Amino acid sequence: MFTPSFFLPILSACLVTALRMLEIATKRNTIAGPVREKWSLRLFLLVGLIMFGGSIAEYLWEKQTLSWPFFAAGWACALLSFYIRRRAIAALGKFWSLHVEIRDTHQFVQAGPFRFVRHPTYFSMILELLAIGLLLHAVIMLLVIPVLFFPVLLWRIRMEEAALIEKFGGAYREYQKRVPAVVPFWRA
Repeated sequence: MFTPSFFLPILSACLVTALRMLEIATKRNTIAGPVREKWSLRLFLLVGLIMFGGSIAEYLWEKQTLSWPFFAAGWACALLSFYIRRRAIAALGKFWSLHVEIRDTHQFVQAGPFRFVRHPTYFSMILELLAIGLLLHAVIMLLVIPVLFFPVLLWRIRMEEAALIEKFGGAYREYQKRVPAVVPFWRA
């Protein structure tokens, strides 16, 4: 039971989570602005930790073994998540923030992944949660986490979009009409 292949999914999930935490802790050259709220970030982190811990618990409880298709799909989601998030951070540059934070000099960014979705970082978060569940073949957690994550995500998007409309007005409303909110090529 305790073979290297048994530990590979757990170590992979730990690596994905550790890389994400390092990314959150990375200091960036940004312009500070008024933070409109702080709870959604905390709730996102809590859901991520529940997904991480719950998926490991499910993996151990169900006595899972390495499932190469799930494992490969998990790593594909993780790598795509990292790529999209890094591109979004680069596109926003000094306006990047973990909070809903609009600056006086804020610019309306539509380059990089913002051409395809209005909130590419949130899409990357969905991919990351999916990656953890797939790596650990945690089907129950993959079904439970959306119940916790999507309400927080919708709340955060509403706050962020209200702030962006307040700052950019009709230009942002036109952007909303053209570009999907979170999932590329999907209009809700």
